[in-house]
Amino acid sequence: MGIMGSCFSFILGSVFGIYVAQNYNIPNIQKLSTKGLLIAKHIEETYWKLKKRDDENQN
Repeated sequence: MGIMGSCFSFILGSVFGIYVAQNYNIPNIQKLSTKGLLIAKHIEETYWKLKKRDDENQN
């Protein structure tokens, strides 16, 4: 199979990806991941600060 099989799979996958991207509403992955990281950061900061406050109140 070798290089011809690899090239064929890559070209077929690229053509299929282009077709899907042009004909369907695909979300922007970079925008989606940025939003997810922002939400995760907000949740982490919120719970981290609450934990610190609880530790200070116990002392």
